Amino acid sequence: MLCHAISPPRGYVKASHDVVRHPKLNSDAKILIAYVQGLPEKWADKPLGEHAKRLGMKGRAYQKAKGLLKENGYVHEWRRQDGGGLWVTDQLMSNVPLTDREARRIHDKSAASSQVGPSDHYPTVGQPRTRSVGGHLPEGEEREKNSSHPPTEAPEFADESTKAQAGPESGPESGPESEPESEPAADPTDPHVIQAERVLLSLRSADLQLRLGVREARSLAGTAAEWLRRGVNAAELRLALSRELPEEGVRYAPGFLGKRLEVLMPEPLPVEPAVPAPPALRPIIACEAQREGDGHVFRPGGEETVCRPCRQEAAWEAHTFKWGRRPQGDDWEEPEPLPWRERIAAIQATEAAATE
Repeated sequence: MLCHAISPPRGYVKASHDVVRHPKLNSDAKILIAYVQGLPEKWADKPLGEHAKRLGMKGRAYQKAKGLLKENGYVHEWRRQDGGGLWVTDQLMSNVPLTDREARRIHDKSAASSQVGPSDHYPTVGQPRTRSVGGHLPEGEEREKNSSHPPTEAPEFADESTKAQAGPESGPESGPESEPESEPAADPTDPHVIQAERVLLSLRSADLQLRLGVREARSLAGTAAEWLRRGVNAAELRLALSRELPEEGVRYAPGFLGKRLEVLMPEPLPVEPAVPAPPALRPIIACEAQREGDGHVFRPGGEETVCRPCRQEAAWEAHTFKWGRRPQGDDWEEPEPLPWRERIAAIQATEAAATE
């Protein structure tokens, strides 16, 4: 007699087309994924190398398949120390590629959910007995030596302590006025506030975890606008808010962005020194070196009393008196310089002639 029966569903493993048709995975890596996917839960704590041994993979083939799986995001590993100080390697394998952040999130969630079961507890040896009575002195006989009740305070101190404990909240004036004042709302017409709100709303394109609503972005626009006033442009503000996000993910985007805006607030711009005012113009005075019939005036820049043209003319006259005038003519050639002894003798002779 011929008999044909179809195995139950537990006898099959479903392999996705992404794994079967993956161009960068070899056959050993694909078989390893399908094998681990169909294992029961009780085998989840065994290392990946032990499963490879059951499939008959050798060391070199297993290392190559594992490297391809890690490279393409199917296998992730973490090293840590257990309670006894020994190093342990945690492995995570999935049938879909995961990023490092997604794998870390799954690993942390599974580690937090796993709890140690209660240990076996043996009952206490012997039969249960009643509590022993006696051995404690009456309250009246022990009160004078060691009283468990503190002494009563004086009436005036008691009233003061009661008022201090009550605080301003229990008074009749406590109410809405005692609540801390909230920060003033940002001016919606301020160009910095408008630009900051646009930057906050554009963070969703950088990472979906930073998605903000209109009201949430408007509540944070005042703090973000302060960044722009301190010399940070829109691109730098967007980069500062969207980079280096926590590995466990952002749970509440408005709170995370508000905290980051306050903590990473840049320093204010340095105050530029005031430009000193130009000095006042001095009054016009007459030049002291003027000749007869040649009166002229000028505006001094300091304490001088002679104008610049007159000073230059006096300096040139002193120079020509000392060194003589330079002869004019096209055929004139400058003589060779005299030795220092002859120059000194000529100067002394000129000075002697001037004194006579």
